[in-house]
Amino acid sequence: MTDLLRAAGAVVWRGAESSPEVAVIHRPTYDDWTFPKGKLKTGEHVIAAALREVREETGMTVALGRALPPVHYISRGRLKRVDYWTARAVADDGFTPGDEVDELRWLPLEEAKALLTYEWDAGLLRALAVAPLETVPLVLVRHGSAGSRNEWTGDDALRPLDTDGRSQAAALATALPAYRPEVLVSSPSARCMQTLEPYGAALDGEIRIEPLLSEESQDPHKTPALVREITVPAAVCSHGKVLPELIHALSGKDVHLRKGAFAVLHKTGGQVVSVERYAA
Repeated sequence: MTDLLRAAGAVVWRGAESSPEVAVIHRPTYDDWTFPKGKLKTGEHVIAAALREVREETGMTVALGRALPPVHYISRGRLKRVDYWTARAVADDGFTPGDEVDELRWLPLEEAKALLTYEWDAGLLRALAVAPLETVPLVLVRHGSAGSRNEWTGDDALRPLDTDGRSQAAALATALPAYRPEVLVSSPSARCMQTLEPYGAALDGEIRIEPLLSEESQDPHKTPALVREITVPAAVCSHGKVLPELIHALSGKDVHLRKGAFAVLHKTGGQVVSVERYAA
């Protein structure tokens, strides 16, 4: 078996959370009914790929909700993994039929299940039906690579991102639109602020500085309380010595992040209902 093929997509829903409709597409090349998805481009973040494929195949810009179970199958002799999320349309430029997708239908879950060609797609619908659809995302980011702490001779708070770190920040800026953060919060350290800056600059968004997110000023009670007060979609950037304890305090989960990686905590009614971890 050769290396893994990667693809990404989403189950886009609309209407009431208790009785949603989902978008199902027809692909004339395969004569199948399925959900929008497609292969990752070289160097593309899997979340960015999901946004792009949904937009290209349906005309919709979406906000991602909870992750659905990934699908694995053999494609032309290679193992393929497709990552899926629930998704809600936030803008719609209108569906345009083309060679790859020639029809889109909005259907209730049972009608969609009957139309879908593949059993794994029906499994996605079962997972969607038991997952909260309306969630508020909190993205907790570990700052990108910033060289060696021991080799930096200045104030450690001023240590900047290195080349790899800047690439990680750029990749983060392609993934964060999936969660549409309205608030950006950072430790005062330069490497944390620089990690959020590419996304913030694209939206002309202000980054709020919070000393309680720093290594020196973190507090086991005040730091989680600060983050709990955020009730809208948000991205928060901090340090490897802060985030595991913070995530555990918020969710009860033990999550460790590599530099540039991030966790998405989905909240409903102020409670964290799922935690997802993604590489830079």
